[in-house]
Amino acid sequence: MNTTLTIVDGLSARPAQSVLFEDDHHRTTSAAVLEFIERMRISLRAADVGDEPVVSVVLPSGQALALVGLALMAVATCAPLNPRLTEQEFASVFADLGAAALVTSSGFSDTAARAAERCGLALIEIDDELKVQVRAARARNPANGGEGHARSALLLHTSGTTARPKLVGLSERNVMSSATAVAHTLQLDARDRCLSVMPMFHIHGLVGVLLATVVGGSSIFFPRRFDPFAFRRHLHAPGITWTSAVPSMYGAMLLREAEGPPPGNLRFVRSSSSVLPASTWRGLESALGCVVVNAFGMTEAAHQMASNPLAPLDQRIDTVGRSAGSEVAILNAGAVTTTPSTGEVVVRGPSLMSGYLSPPGADHDAWQDGWFRTGDLGSLDADGYLTLHGRLKEIINVAGEKVSPFEVEAVFRDHPAVADVVAFAGPHRLRGEQVCVAVVLREGAQSPQKSDWRTLTEDRLAAFKRPRRIVEVDAIPLGPTGKVQRARLAEQLSALMTD
Repeated sequence: MNTTLTIVDGLSARPAQSVLFEDDHHRTTSAAVLEFIERMRISLRAADVGDEPVVSVVLPSGQALALVGLALMAVATCAPLNPRLTEQEFASVFADLGAAALVTSSGFSDTAARAAERCGLALIEIDDELKVQVRAARARNPANGGEGHARSALLLHTSGTTARPKLVGLSERNVMSSATAVAHTLQLDARDRCLSVMPMFHIHGLVGVLLATVVGGSSIFFPRRFDPFAFRRHLHAPGITWTSAVPSMYGAMLLREAEGPPPGNLRFVRSSSSVLPASTWRGLESALGCVVVNAFGMTEAAHQMASNPLAPLDQRIDTVGRSAGSEVAILNAGAVTTTPSTGEVVVRGPSLMSGYLSPPGADHDAWQDGWFRTGDLGSLDADGYLTLHGRLKEIINVAGEKVSPFEVEAVFRDHPAVADVVAFAGPHRLRGEQVCVAVVLREGAQSPQKSDWRTLTEDRLAAFKRPRRIVEVDAIPLGPTGKVQRARLAEQLSALMTD
């Protein structure tokens, strides 16, 4: 595997007139992307942002964000941000990044633009025709975000599910190594066309879709406006052969969309960023008539670390497959092993960051003998397939007994009234923690009685694993990238958690 490939190398290796991006209005070729990269380089020079600046990006998902992301990763340091942040949050993030400029589009995010002006950042705008214009050069004053971090291709904050988000810096080698692994796993080539549904301010969309497509010589279709309630219809767009999404998006599709014929061109659908329940996996296979590729990734490893393979190798339901981009091992009793065992999942390889950039001390206990500690509890089998049991910080500790939330959720998913479920830790004055469950009922379903839940769990879960609190909610609260944030659920649902 070539791990020294650059973004420009990947684009230059494609036929110049091959389509890389497409939506209802524009087609963008590989040659056009290379030209755009040079225009961005010239614009940064005109904005007086210095050499190798950190440039924040606030744009809607689509061709403009993909183009800007590729260009900035190639010639500067790209820091794409969630457009839903408040002005104060933008200002705080700009300072943490050491950003020198903001790239946005006119009228898309006045909030981000105000924060950028307040922090002395240069302002660069992209118009509807994908033209670049410098609106304001960088202001040299104490309010400026300061100097950026040492040269990275990409700066992203982690999800912050259990603590303050950490800043991850990824080199071009990191992201291209991971993208090459994704393209290899999925066997991408010029015949493939991906339906883009993941936000491009998230590592999943940036590497698992965007850069993997560059490396694989394939193309991306951006829907005019992605509707999560019409996911299956989007998959019927001409020539779509695959997509990659988080489990919650697939679950919503299976729950809310009427049955219909499977899309005719799909080779597979890919799931990553959180655990794919077995029931959702089987539902996708049935509804879409194609292979489901379940993968394991995280920001610190530039996305993919393990993946279920395509044929002729085995797909193993309930696993995230085998090493695919990083070496995967288990940390057990202080020793790292690749033999069948259970413990903390550790990884190493060319896609791994060198360390957290902030906050201070974030790297404490993050490494063991050159292996990165993912914080996930998992087990390897004799064939190297990895099964995840939950985040170590999200494992529920009931008076010293450890409970995997996934195990509890699997039981509840078998109840016919349950559309979605999440298990999490709630406080208990004697046991320390107790098992709590939030359920979303299917439309029209009646609320089960306490005796129904008791019957469901008593034969399949040991007494300490059985939920002490079961609350009904309209929807499971999710983070900005579609992940369940179990560590925050007890607080978010506190009003429903009373005796």
